[in-house]
Amino acid sequence: MGIEIERKFLVKHDIWQQQAKPAGTVMRQGYVVNETGKTIRLRITDTKAYITFKSGTQGISRAEFEYEIPVADATELFDLFVESGIEKTRYNITYQDKIWEVDVFSGDNQGLIVAEIELDTENEKFELPPWAGPEVSDDEHYYNSSLSVTPFQKW
Repeated sequence: MGIEIERKFLVKHDIWQQQAKPAGTVMRQGYVVNETGKTIRLRITDTKAYITFKSGTQGISRAEFEYEIPVADATELFDLFVESGIEKTRYNITYQDKIWEVDVFSGDNQGLIVAEIELDTENEKFELPPWAGPEVSDDEHYYNSSLSVTPFQKW
């Protein structure tokens, strides 16, 4: 079984804007199943697509199974089965030997920037980058699945 251990932080916009960044990856993400305790997600970029199954969160951990699928199939599945979705650009930033995924949201979530770090254990120590703000790991409003239903601009 795959386990995802993840912590989320809001991003300080002023410091983030000054940050040197690699090219971002634009992605469209939609939910086939979006229920308490389980989600089935499709994620599509220009060159890759994935289907992901996630369980409910226990602390900052949850079961996760992710599989690459053909982009054409993902696009068709998205159009046929997705109930809600989000758009974002993801930047992978290395800080203190850890990879941070920084999502700059667009569409109805414009103005929201969230950084995630995946850990090997729930108690793993790491250093926050200067652009990382308050932790929101336990706040369901910031789950991508929640943002697809209740976007940031409607809070």
